[in-house]
Amino acid sequence: MADQKRPLQPGETAPAFALARANFEGMVSFADLSGRPFVIGFFRGLHCPFCRRQVAQLAGVQPVLRAAGVETVAVINTPVERARLYFRHRPTPVTLLCDPDCRTHRAYGVPHAAFLPDGSTEQPEWPYRTTMAQFQAARINPTGELPEPLQPMEGNTILNAKDGFELEDADNEMLANHATQLVGHFLVDANGTIGWTQIEALDGPNSLSIFPTAAEIIAAAGNLGH
Repeated sequence: MADQKRPLQPGETAPAFALARANFEGMVSFADLSGRPFVIGFFRGLHCPFCRRQVAQLAGVQPVLRAAGVETVAVINTPVERARLYFRHRPTPVTLLCDPDCRTHRAYGVPHAAFLPDGSTEQPEWPYRTTMAQFQAARINPTGELPEPLQPMEGNTILNAKDGFELEDADNEMLANHATQLVGHFLVDANGTIGWTQIEALDGPNSLSIFPTAAEIIAAAGNLGH
């Protein structure tokens, strides 16, 4: 709602975290990453096909970032056991962390929309408060894979079917609890300070699942310290 923490902005201190790693055993903490810059993306869970595609894009840009001394981290809203099973078959070089409660999403101020009850006199304030009608009216086709711009949940269903991705109980639980979680990307410098912030769909639900391109991420990393 309106009392949500706003997204962290350049110049602010990045919060610490410690999360289970999905593509290897063990945990990764903020302290493990300190001393060198890193890009970190906070995503919905594996149930979101657009987020799965963004993690794949991050894997593609990871060698360029690593050559520039920048690590690549993705946090997904999926329980670790489910994520480890998925990424055992689809390995990624990205440091992939699990946060089924979205606590780090909230710590970095990545918004999650709350639906106003029917008949509410409270004014919508996207992306924090919205109406079901506003969300249902959204039409997206961010990757160009859909036959036409579709309602976001319909787009999810079509792309999951295209990918052969079947939601398991853990995925459905995340979808039920965090369906309106937005996505945010941050660049953190070697001193632990935010250097760049990008938040999904700040201008409205029609731009849901439009994430930064590889070129935008590389450019942000190149601007560190400038």
